[in-house]
Amino acid sequence: MHILEDPSGLSPRALAFLGRAGRRQERTEPRVPTELLRVRDRKGRLVPAPLELVIRREGFAQRYGGLRYTVRESVTSAGDERRVHSSEWRHELGSYVWADPVRGWFFDWRGPHAAHPIRYLVHTDGRVGAENTAGDGVFQELEASMLHRIEAHALMDEVSAWNPWPSGGLGVARFLGGLDGLDGLDEVAEASGPARSWRMSATVAVEESAFLSRGGPRERRAQIWYRDEEGRRQVAAAAALAAALPRTA
Repeated sequence: MHILEDPSGLSPRALAFLGRAGRRQERTEPRVPTELLRVRDRKGRLVPAPLELVIRREGFAQRYGGLRYTVRESVTSAGDERRVHSSEWRHELGSYVWADPVRGWFFDWRGPHAAHPIRYLVHTDGRVGAENTAGDGVFQELEASMLHRIEAHALMDEVSAWNPWPSGGLGVARFLGGLDGLDGLDEVAEASGPARSWRMSATVAVEESAFLSRGGPRERRAQIWYRDEEGRRQVAAAAALAAALPRTA
């Protein structure tokens, strides 16, 4: 059943997000069913699509096909002025399939409705990922499932009404929760995954993410938002602590 008809497994936040922003647009162009595809296996041979690929790919089309929503994000522009950026996400199957060198298969799906340098992917074990920046079809895990992806979008949309902290993300984030924290931030487990983690309180939200370039380490970044004056005070205090740390060469 489609996610808009049966949104089981989602948090109240994500349910509210889909209730407000989610819609379904039926596919107009024909699509070749997965069971009729011939795909290249790990040795490069053309073979009939295996059952696990058929089940996961057709399951994606049934569960998420045609789902569209707009995600809002609070960002800073030139001069550190707040603005809200919106991106439309479309959940439609692509036409590429790869054999994972280790196990299983993965396939592409359409993500943001804009020019984008990478493809978004789903693995037959349920994980959601993307190509690395080499664009060679190598699977990089981002979220544990599509539900985690939707939860992360719902949270990003929620904090679009908050104020973004303009700079010093990772340095400031280390003082917002954890052992060095001024005030504790709880992990938002349903929106977090291997390459993205969310921590949040009533007044502050932190998203830390990492993306793997081919042949290089994961490059980490952090974004911080505060809801009100109390949140601004907490982030400013953390920024002051980060600024006081000795700089390393």
